[in-house]
Amino acid sequence: MSGQTIPMLDEPRAGRLTIQYAPTAETELTENPPRFTWLPVIEDEARYLLRISADPKFPASKTQTYGPLRWNMFTPDAPLPAGSHYWTYAACDDSGTPVTEWSSTRSFTVPEGLPETPLALAGTRLAQAPRAHPRLWMTPEKLPGFRSAVAADPAHCTWDTFYRLSVLPWMDKEIMAEPAGYPDHQRVAPIWRQTYIDCQELLYAIRHLAIGGKVTNDAAMTLRAKEWLLSAAAWNPSGTTSRGYTDEWAFRVNLALAWGYDWLHDDLTEEERATVREALLVRTRETADHIIKHARIHLFPFDSHAVRAVSAVLVPASIALLDDAPEAEEWLNYSIEFLFTVYSPWGDPDGGWAEGPHYWMTGMAYLIDAANLLRGWSGIDLYKRPFFQKTGDMPLYTKAPDTRRATFGDDSTMGDLPAVKLGYNLRQFAGVTGNPAYQWYYDEITRTNPGTEMAFYNWGWWDFRFDELTYRTDFPIVEGAPPAKGDRMRHFAGIGWVAVQEQMHDPDNHIQFVFKSSPYGSISHSHGDQNAFCLSAFGEDLAIQSGHYVAFNSSMHQNWRRQTRSKNAILIDGKGQYAGRDKAQAMASTGRIITAEDRGDHIYIHGDATAAYRTLSPEITKAEREIHFVNGEFFVIVDSVDAETPVSVDWLLHANDKMTLGETTFRYAGKRAGFYGQVLWSEAGAPKLSQHTGFPDVDPKDYDGLPISTCLSVSYPKAIRHRIATLLVPYPLSAPRRIFSFLDDQGYDCDLYFTDADGRSFKVVVPKTFNVGETVDA
Repeated sequence: MSGQTIPMLDEPRAGRLTIQYAPTAETELTENPPRFTWLPVIEDEARYLLRISADPKFPASKTQTYGPLRWNMFTPDAPLPAGSHYWTYAACDDSGTPVTEWSSTRSFTVPEGLPETPLALAGTRLAQAPRAHPRLWMTPEKLPGFRSAVAADPAHCTWDTFYRLSVLPWMDKEIMAEPAGYPDHQRVAPIWRQTYIDCQELLYAIRHLAIGGKVTNDAAMTLRAKEWLLSAAAWNPSGTTSRGYTDEWAFRVNLALAWGYDWLHDDLTEEERATVREALLVRTRETADHIIKHARIHLFPFDSHAVRAVSAVLVPASIALLDDAPEAEEWLNYSIEFLFTVYSPWGDPDGGWAEGPHYWMTGMAYLIDAANLLRGWSGIDLYKRPFFQKTGDMPLYTKAPDTRRATFGDDSTMGDLPAVKLGYNLRQFAGVTGNPAYQWYYDEITRTNPGTEMAFYNWGWWDFRFDELTYRTDFPIVEGAPPAKGDRMRHFAGIGWVAVQEQMHDPDNHIQFVFKSSPYGSISHSHGDQNAFCLSAFGEDLAIQSGHYVAFNSSMHQNWRRQTRSKNAILIDGKGQYAGRDKAQAMASTGRIITAEDRGDHIYIHGDATAAYRTLSPEITKAEREIHFVNGEFFVIVDSVDAETPVSVDWLLHANDKMTLGETTFRYAGKRAGFYGQVLWSEAGAPKLSQHTGFPDVDPKDYDGLPISTCLSVSYPKAIRHRIATLLVPYPLSAPRRIFSFLDDQGYDCDLYFTDADGRSFKVVVPKTFNVGETVDA
């Protein structure tokens, strides 16, 4: 109104745990149009206007204005011309009139040739999507053709296998009773796992019987599906399967109701439909409220379960409920905006995933489900985004098919080979991208790891026969081929991981080396493992991530597996990096990759974990590690530690069994492969080698019946400067390997010289400080 001053926009500084203002002049764009995010104002009901212009003065002729926008995240509906652009935003009312001043103006540059990935506006993006049921996987337009194909050939898209093994058994199985929950409502791991599986089987029974009855026109099967569905709909939505009680149980019940409501919609009476709809709506609302109003992942995106629930719950439930509940469209648009704009907070432009390959598997499995549902029903295609074109490289390079414990992050496989679902995810991305290496990974996983389909980490999450059926209806089978021999390294720069795969195509000569120094610190399923490494070689894990992921927040998890002392890293004065529950401290305990290069005769990696160690040891001024992987044969590891006061250093390495120790050497022999190591040089004084088998401070119940690993500790006396050079040589037991070395430390540097049996030489230079400060015998 005339004479009134428009209020100033609340535009606070972004924090490390929050969404960022993007894009900016520093943003390296990977897709066009850019994704726009900003910190929301404090009013939950706020709406926004967004202006984008080629002119910082925003003249009307050169400015595109979007709004009112419901959220502080937005993907435009058209690519932008290459060149410089400017953007600003304001809060507005429902009519699109600004109610605050415009924000600061931010600039960005759109390069030529970026992939074009626009998103239709909220008001139009669902206009062509069918409203009849079913909508999940099949649509009324596709179902008759599929029904006819199956009738003509029961093996079509593996239908006969799915029908025999994943549909028929549920006809005679007793309908599941509502879970009783935990004794005295105190979480107990065995009950948590069993109920996890029970709720997943509820999904299998309802979804598969409903599909089976609809495809074969079997009235008895449809009736049995309805009985399962109506039983689950009668469960107390505020009881033991509510999100607030155990979210993973709730997600499965929610998903079961969504599939049942969608596929049985036309077979339910109006009264039955209302019963199921109300149960589904109440449960979905609880999860949506948590995601949007409480976890607020559009502001604080680093919540693993809440982010996963967007794909696992909101997308399928909202599609099933669309037009039956006013909230459903808002939930679905929120989900689509999040997946197109923010997703993934754990990812980077190279396809990396900060939580590690196992939680990549879990998160990506549900993302794939949601992406396929959206693509098949509405034509909205998430896979066109560059991240999804590359993210298959994350497991391919950080967890090869023949490795078990040689990577980072939480992992439920407990030392088994990679979970079968990793292979299925890679096969999905092979179908999307045509990348033969992704199909090769799937082929290898299914070849090397059969018989684990019923393991908790598989059956408790997925029925692969259903996965096979749905994949074959919508995507091609790609011919697999291993990565090219020279394509041996991936640097996931945004997440601070470097992975080396030497001869991955040949298990007998394969070496996997993974190094991490991450800007994500120890948040979520990441650990206190900056500047740590893992090594697998010649068909066996050698330098491992120690411990077992028996349960999140177990004593094994909190006191050992998340801690630096369980890693192939260093301790400083007996302390590692912060790995507790404070998210701010966890995110501050960071590392960074300074350099990661394939230099032909060697791969060089340089990591800086100074910030990570300073969280517990503020006297540290430098904590860096350099890796030289030479001629695909051996590793030279150089650690540099500086401190304001003298500190001791413990150099740790974990193996599956005990090692043989000498004064400066250590040797390990496994079943197929081994390694030896040697301390080449220490500026601060001689090392003392020791080893310990076990998991200190861990409840023995957490590893009852599980393998117990051994930790080597190479201890160095207190000094204000440490420069430590260590040789590590893996080899097959059938062909032990020796690397010959000597040093020259008479000048300003320590020069380390190496030769192998073929006469190839290599030199590493370690600068000397000449001032190590006080040294004290350990």
